[in-house]
Amino acid sequence: MTTTFTSSTVPAQPTLRLAFALSMGAAVSLGITRFAYALLLPPMRADLGWSYALAGGMNTANAVGYLVGALVTPALMRRFGVMRLLVVGAVLASVFMAGSGFVTDAPALLLQRLLAGVASAWVFVAGGLLAARLGEADARTGAARGGLLLGIYYGGTGFGILLSALLVPQVLRWSSDVPHGWTWAWWALALASGVATCLLGWAARAMPDPPAAAMPSATSATQSAAEPGAVRQFGWALAGYALFGMGYIGYMTFVIALLREQGASAGFVTLFYALLGIACVASSRLWAGLLDRYRGGQPQALLNGLLGVATLLPVLSPSAPVALASGVLFGGVFLSVVASTTALVRHNLPPARWAQGISLFTIVFALGQIVGPTVTGWISDGPGGLARGLVASAIALWLAAVLASRQHALKEIE
Repeated sequence: MTTTFTSSTVPAQPTLRLAFALSMGAAVSLGITRFAYALLLPPMRADLGWSYALAGGMNTANAVGYLVGALVTPALMRRFGVMRLLVVGAVLASVFMAGSGFVTDAPALLLQRLLAGVASAWVFVAGGLLAARLGEADARTGAARGGLLLGIYYGGTGFGILLSALLVPQVLRWSSDVPHGWTWAWWALALASGVATCLLGWAARAMPDPPAAAMPSATSATQSAAEPGAVRQFGWALAGYALFGMGYIGYMTFVIALLREQGASAGFVTLFYALLGIACVASSRLWAGLLDRYRGGQPQALLNGLLGVATLLPVLSPSAPVALASGVLFGGVFLSVVASTTALVRHNLPPARWAQGISLFTIVFALGQIVGPTVTGWISDGPGGLARGLVASAIALWLAAVLASRQHALKEIE
């Protein structure tokens, strides 16, 4: 007999603890696997003689892997289960990151980044689905904290960013006299990811079973067949999300390199990135009400507009306060755009179709991220440098806001 969510199954305090433990999935898949590369890009580019296009291509390879991983995630979930895929993906992401410390050839590094992207997609999609289910469980106890629980999960990326900010500069400093000293930073990140994976494993084991409504059945399959256009009705939000993926990744890939070009010290870079990570964590509370209140694309539109402003700030002024304001604003907003799409799915589709909806948004997200780093790097190699590349990222984010503003809630689902 299927276990249902009840107040005895998911009491309030363990629900929050589970949400924070699950957030290690976002910490591994985005905060460490993807975003820590921004801290490693300057020393790797200087050591290996890369152009900005090739440096951006490393995150493009990661995004290609992310797309491949997202495409196969639904089938893998059906075959192995959500929780097993979550943990196995986190373990593999850690292994592939460690592998990046053993090679220096660009093709080999591109392959490592691609494989890490595949594994991180499994973690991110599976963790997002479990966070959505946790919110549904919480609602059955009489609480209404779905937006907060989603925000906590996605805000876990901030823990990964904060850890990277504190860890990578120190390791780079200690290994400055060692050939290819940046390799030690990859190994340190892999070790940190392994520790986070242990917490993730605990969360997966402690998760309650989903209710019958959240499991595929003959009835839900018939309903899905009767509503073939339901997911396609997310068209405006999907288009905006693709542009978000293109715009935000340009900032996250190159902003540290821009600050370095503007003369920022290693200590300032650590402060900047740490504040960005702290703001990510705080965003779970900041935007929770917005995600719970609206069923359409309003949250996505507002948040993308703010991100465009944050992206442009360090271009307009090289001053330290402006740069810090940019990092705090960006960190306090960008993961809530991701959470807003999961909230959109949760508000408008039945639980049996959440995995389908989340996977679809993940796929278009990956498509945007494939284009973003390489295009931003290519623009940055030309006149205007990194500043012009970030202007292009800001424009993409503002276009994303316009598209998302046209997304309306779907018809009520019985």
